Amino acid sequence: MKKRKILILANSSGGLYDFRNELVTKLLEEYQVTVSLPDEVRTKELSEEGCKVIYTPINRRGVNPLEDFKLLQNYRRLIKQETPDLILTYTIKPNIYGGFCSRFMKIPYISTVTGLGSTFQRKGMLLKMIVAMYRVGLKKAECIFFQNEENKKIFEKYNIKGKDSRLVSGSGVNLKRHTFEPYHEGDEIHFLFVGRMMKEKGIEELLSAAKELHGQKVIFDLLGYCDEDYQDRLNAEEKDGVIKKLGFDPDVHEYIKNCSALILPTYHEGMSNVLMEASATGRPVIASNISGCKEIFEEDVTGFGCEPKSSEDLIRAIRKFLALNVEERAAMGRNARAKMEREFDRNKVVGVYINEINEVLQNR
Repeated sequence: MKKRKILILANSSGGLYDFRNELVTKLLEEYQVTVSLPDEVRTKELSEEGCKVIYTPINRRGVNPLEDFKLLQNYRRLIKQETPDLILTYTIKPNIYGGFCSRFMKIPYISTVTGLGSTFQRKGMLLKMIVAMYRVGLKKAECIFFQNEENKKIFEKYNIKGKDSRLVSGSGVNLKRHTFEPYHEGDEIHFLFVGRMMKEKGIEELLSAAKELHGQKVIFDLLGYCDEDYQDRLNAEEKDGVIKKLGFDPDVHEYIKNCSALILPTYHEGMSNVLMEASATGRPVIASNISGCKEIFEEDVTGFGCEPKSSEDLIRAIRKFLALNVEERAAMGRNARAKMEREFDRNKVVGVYINEINEVLQNR
């Protein structure tokens, strides 16, 4: 009997492979899986697992009507070509434009809100347009998965809804890939930032804190690529010994293993994967007190929170960490791992998705 087909629309092969591959491989046991992606970072791995990979360009951050119309047309052609039995969409543009096409082509679809960024902080006609597009795109979604309560409440406020909705613990964390690592002893303290170098990830506040607190034994390591015009400043700060740039590497575990604490002074998150990965590895975290971060750490138990957009409060939180001895930091790491095992096991999240997908397809 021919397998039924699942089509996945996403905006990053790295995001799909690193955070949702357990779901993909589970689906491959029972379904044909086609993935639509705008890059090749992890497409080789996805192809080798058995996915059919189709390149679909997406301007992830731009608001360009012509480019977005092309994306809509590309999704329409792709769905017509692949004739999937069900579509999964992730992130803003696949959710909206994939939702449009799925709805009007009468294909059942499930959408995941992985975060809203600054989308709903806009005003006037632009906000009204975004709300209208979400309402149209997601109205017939079999289920909308949310990764934090705040995003869910924003959708409720603007009356954006599908047929059903669920709250999950983000994408969860792979506890086998991100194994617990004993806390290292030594004189040097390495603070690690993992992410895109951009304002909304808190790079301004991070650089200010590093300038204030760096020293011969206090090192600020930055892993990721520049997503905005910060390259000259990063180069200058590295030349002055304020930070150390580690480049880009999709495999972050070894970097986390070698750090003393992970720092994420971000402005917005759906549910931060890197905080979960650091916690699973047994490392304390210093992160913004916002939805998508505060669910992952416990104040004074697994890490410290700080106010977003505040260099002063980030510096306060880092100083608080620096005042701990090695055993206190190690205890925080052990507590962090235990919390991930209790609340953020990716296998549990995958199980929720599989149940929802099977239920939708069994009823058709």
